[in-house]
Amino acid sequence: MTLAIFDLDNTLLAGDSDHAWGEFLVEEGLVDAEDYRKANDRFYQEYLDGELDMLEYQRFSLEPLTHHNLEELEGWRETFMAKKVQSMLLNKAKQLLADHQSQGHTLMIITATNRFITEPIAELLGVPHLIATEPELVNGRFTGQIAGTPSFQEGKVTRLNDWLAANQENLEGAWFYSDSHNDAPLLRRVDHPVAVDPDPTLEALAREQGWRILSLRD
Repeated sequence: MTLAIFDLDNTLLAGDSDHAWGEFLVEEGLVDAEDYRKANDRFYQEYLDGELDMLEYQRFSLEPLTHHNLEELEGWRETFMAKKVQSMLLNKAKQLLADHQSQGHTLMIITATNRFITEPIAELLGVPHLIATEPELVNGRFTGQIAGTPSFQEGKVTRLNDWLAANQENLEGAWFYSDSHNDAPLLRRVDHPVAVDPDPTLEALAREQGWRILSLRD
C-alpha cells in the first residue's frame, strides 16, 4: 500500500471547514452571534499562529452540538455542506486525488477538524480513509469532549501510527500534502512531503528542506 495523505482545510478545500462551521452557526442564528463569532475568529488566528490550545478549541467547537439530537444536527450539517462546503471545492484538488488513485495509491485525509464536520466532506471527495479528531458520543448524543488523541500537530503522527499498526501498513513511499506549518511533524516523516498553497512559515520550511511547493487554487 502506498498512502497519499492529504490535509483537508486550505489544502483540498479553498477555506477552513471548521471555521466555516462556526460562521454557519452564527449565520443560521444557532448560537449567540457576537460572542461566538469573536471566539471563533480568535481560535482560528491562534491556529494560524501555531498557538492553538486544541482541547480548549474543541470544547468551544463541540459545545453547540451537545444541545441537540443527532438527527437535528445532521440536518444542519446537510445545509452546511450546501451553503459553505460546495463553494470551497477545488477542481485541481479533485484532479490530484484522481491522479493518485490512478496510480493505485490509497487515499487518506488526516485533519484536526472533528469527524462530524469532515466525514461527509471526505465522502464527497471520494476519499475512503479519514483520520479526524473524534467527538465523544454517549447514548447517541455529543458530550462536548473528544475521544482519544486529537489529530493535530504531533497528534497527527500518533493517530496515523495507530492506523498503520492496526492495518499492518507503513509509510514507505507515502505522500503528504498540507498548507500548514502545524503539519511539519508529519511532513518530516513521509518520503514525499508537499506544501500546498503554504502559509509563510511552511513555505520557508519547504524551501529550506527542498520540498515540493504546489498550488491547487483555480
